[in-house]
Amino acid sequence: MAFNIPDIASKLNELASSHPIGKLQDIRTRLKKLNRRPGDKIFSAQTTFSKWAFHHGGRTELQFNIGADGDDDNYLRHGVAFSFELSKTLRSIDVLVPKVKLFNDFLYLNAGEFSDMRMWYYDPKRSLDYPAGEVSSGLVKEGVFVFLGNRQPADQIDYEQILTDFDRLLSLYRYVESAGTTSPVPLPKSEFAFKPGCSLKVATAKSALAEKELDLDLRHNPLQKALYNQLTSEYGADNVGTERPSGVGTRIDVVVRMQKEYWFYEIKTALTARACLREAIGQLLEYGYWPGAREPARFVVVGESRLDEDGQEYISRLRKRFSLPIEYEQLVI
Repeated sequence: MAFNIPDIASKLNELASSHPIGKLQDIRTRLKKLNRRPGDKIFSAQTTFSKWAFHHGGRTELQFNIGADGDDDNYLRHGVAFSFELSKTLRSIDVLVPKVKLFNDFLYLNAGEFSDMRMWYYDPKRSLDYPAGEVSSGLVKEGVFVFLGNRQPADQIDYEQILTDFDRLLSLYRYVESAGTTSPVPLPKSEFAFKPGCSLKVATAKSALAEKELDLDLRHNPLQKALYNQLTSEYGADNVGTERPSGVGTRIDVVVRMQKEYWFYEIKTALTARACLREAIGQLLEYGYWPGAREPARFVVVGESRLDEDGQEYISRLRKRFSLPIEYEQLVI
């Protein structure tokens, strides 16, 4: 093996004190109403093995997990997982089923916050990577392992990155393990504030080139960069910003400032313009009209497909019947 899981777990325990994840056992004590805190480490000797480790107490929970990525010992995974493998401490998967529903609830609202992470599962072989999202009901069965997170080359382990990703996933863990009583919004709300510049999310996936071409989610970054370049050439770099806070705990793909008004752009990678509109409109309405949001002068859905006549009529009806300032733009790169 290219790395030593017990050593990595020990190092993460040591460095975690300066991160929110370092308080995991305190969080568990409050959520579970335990009589005493079960230690002060993320990983314990009881939950650390030769090829993987999960947080102490995590066998019946959404578990923070590190491990060799399947049969490939050249990569270390880190993130959260559901393990439906039965054991002495997990006699039945029934305890995890309602937690999967809560996981899906959270990801339905907040998948974009984990767009740099990937999901995969073992049933019994490792699946291909796919974007962060809901766990399908077909995977909730004995023997399956479902994972959400990132991976690193074994010879380039960045412990701070692992802990930072764990910090980001804490809101998901809290929501699941509190039975949904904590807020499903992972980021604290911040007021809408325009700032020019291009700040792209990192999307990584370990797959063959052909698989990457089929992974539509990986198209988002080049589309966002191309749109940013196009808009800055039209309106100036000082008037275009990416990944701007909406004011309601989410981020807008691209914002254009036009004197005292703003235009919101939402990029979608679906194969048809109709699907892009279906996916984007709900998000844009929340960005613009949810309490605390900044109402824009224009909503623009961006996709790679051409808008046909039916799509044009649909946009026209939305504008006339609901006075919704929405448009669709095709972006070809």
